[in-house]
Amino acid sequence: MDESYTEQVLRAVEGVPEGRATTYGDVAEAVGRGGPRQVGQVMALVGGTVAWWRVVRADGRPARGLEEQALARLRGEGTPLRGDRVDLLRARHDLGGTPR
Repeated sequence: MDESYTEQVLRAVEGVPEGRATTYGDVAEAVGRGGPRQVGQVMALVGGTVAWWRVVRADGRPARGLEEQALARLRGEGTPLRGDRVDLLRARHDLGGTPR
């Protein structure tokens, strides 16, 4: 794994404030390379050093296998949710990537 890319991904995730969330795709756009899967790989391997629960899938669902833990943390931070998903209309944090 590219160490520079890993650092850029982790730095982007560190920029997501408490009570907000972003998607794997948003992180990839902010970094300017890779895609959601590459960001997911970084998060799976070394994402435990940052607030990993603030990065969700495009549909607002937390990472598979970590849903309960992520949702508990998100609720604790007051992140807007709709059932078992982050309400991305209200909670999405702009990482300053390429405009959509």
